[in-house]
Amino acid sequence: MVSIKARRILCLTILVALSANLATISSARATSSAQTQNPAYTHLVYTGTSSFTSLTAASATDDGNSLEIRGGPSVDQLIPKSGSNAAHLPAKHIPTPTANAIATSNPGFSGFDGITHRDQRLAGTGPYTNTQFNKEPPDQGLCVGNGFVLEIINTALRVYTTSGSTLTGTTAINQFFNLQPEVVRTTPLVFGNSTADPRCYFDSSTNRWFLTVLEIDLDPSTAASLSPSRILLAVSQTGTPAGMWNMYELFTSDDGSNGTPIHSGCPCFGDQPLIGADANGFYISTNEFSTSLLNGLGGVFNGAQIYAMSKTALASGILPTVVMFNTGAIPTPDAGGIWYTIQPATTPPGGSFQANTEYFLSALDFFSTTDNRIAIWALTGTSTLANPTPTLNLSQSIITSETYGQPPDALQKDGARPLGTMTIPSLGGQKEKLELLAGNDDRMNQVVFASGKLWSAVNTVVQVPRDNPTTIGIAYFIVTPTLSGSTVGGSIAKQGYVAAAGGASVMFPAIGVNNSGQGVMAFTFVGPNDFPSAAYSSVDAASGSGSIHIAGAGTAPEDGFSGYHFFGSPNRTARWGDYSAASADSAGNIWMGTEYIPNLPRSLIANWGTFISQVTP
Repeated sequence: MVSIKARRILCLTILVALSANLATISSARATSSAQTQNPAYTHLVYTGTSSFTSLTAASATDDGNSLEIRGGPSVDQLIPKSGSNAAHLPAKHIPTPTANAIATSNPGFSGFDGITHRDQRLAGTGPYTNTQFNKEPPDQGLCVGNGFVLEIINTALRVYTTSGSTLTGTTAINQFFNLQPEVVRTTPLVFGNSTADPRCYFDSSTNRWFLTVLEIDLDPSTAASLSPSRILLAVSQTGTPAGMWNMYELFTSDDGSNGTPIHSGCPCFGDQPLIGADANGFYISTNEFSTSLLNGLGGVFNGAQIYAMSKTALASGILPTVVMFNTGAIPTPDAGGIWYTIQPATTPPGGSFQANTEYFLSALDFFSTTDNRIAIWALTGTSTLANPTPTLNLSQSIITSETYGQPPDALQKDGARPLGTMTIPSLGGQKEKLELLAGNDDRMNQVVFASGKLWSAVNTVVQVPRDNPTTIGIAYFIVTPTLSGSTVGGSIAKQGYVAAAGGASVMFPAIGVNNSGQGVMAFTFVGPNDFPSAAYSSVDAASGSGSIHIAGAGTAPEDGFSGYHFFGSPNRTARWGDYSAASADSAGNIWMGTEYIPNLPRSLIANWGTFISQVTP
């Protein structure tokens, strides 16, 4: 059986963002292999146009401090694994890197506060006023171009200038996509469309902005997840994100409805859509789960699905043909393994694309232990995406890498916790314990193709020498890809770890790289002596990673509902990060968005914020 790495989905009126975060597989030391899968075709539908709310639009009158609790999906999505694989690396092979130094200054750095939980909760105007769920964690979407910064957090969007001035109101995702409000707070509550896992990308070659989000319909009375599911896609009509956008929807139910193929255990949904682009195409990768899993009824994981479509057609407002690859049908090197989280690459402004090819990277820790392999993927023939019937080939190869593995949870410094130290009558007057921060898993994070190399990183368990506890560190990979016809290969150009001493953790990396091959990695820094903070480190193909710089120093502990017993958490572990974001601009600066705990107005039940920073490498 397959073990799916869980991401607990809390649904209160507090409904935490829909995200079944998976996992799967294990590690027989593998030789390189290549697989080709015949593609299917699916349908993209044009749904109209939209834009952001104005900067002066009235904000919600509700203060966002209600403690409404509403039953709904609150499940660990686990399919039990059977037995073990003798080829797994033993636990004694946990990485033991030397801790990175902590920098005392931040040259070439500037930054400002981004969207907070309170901003996200109170986003929306008109009929969307007071219709946002309270959500943890803040899934981060950030992209930069033409002097604009677009930040998307869970279900809220905002546009800034590069100096940090706001150009638009904080817009609700459901309002932006012309959907039903998330929840109408009447008696009884009425549930609308559930959206989650946003991503965005500025494409300098077409001068367009691309934005995606997962969408699942909810039963209006019970909040049960319904079919069909969709990936919502927005593409700007011009080079400014504050202008008009074209809206599309891509059906992902894969049960034969709405032009989708028929997959086992469906209707399904495409969890955590990931995006990338080459010179010709725009690409979306998802992890496919049965929708029934969200309702506690069991189901299956069908592996990663890759969707390819013409980038220039989308930029011109033309409906392209969509080609779909089901990698769940492609054998893995490990019995019982299923490919998961296949991250498409983006290319920075001014960078060179690989001719006729889009690259991807994925991790191979199929059974949530440790591994020392990663996979490189290539989709070739992408110039044919402009044709009515594209001719594409998908291949993959396994590369031996440094060891990485399932991370633990992170400790944090205690401090003022108005929610956690509030007396809860249902707990017999007890107060809540200090939360841990969830380390999630070791799936591949954001991938960049720059200077002929692929850059990415994963969360990993580490044990810094002379430190007793295992903590969360980062394993990064810089890969040189090769192509022989349509078959991909590659080798590690540089790899290494980022780790912190004293029981501290670094987690949820995102590497931004400019067209000169200069990289900066964003992540959260937290520990028993440190509040959750936004941090970064330089990374390059010659010297690896540098010192840890604190971009936004946390001012309090995480004090949100997702880690407290009263709100349904069984193990005092708060949802955190899920992913950060990093992006290069045309001048070669690296922009990053990371979760931290700011000294800003909060709501009663959550205090997270985000920090947007710019670094000149």
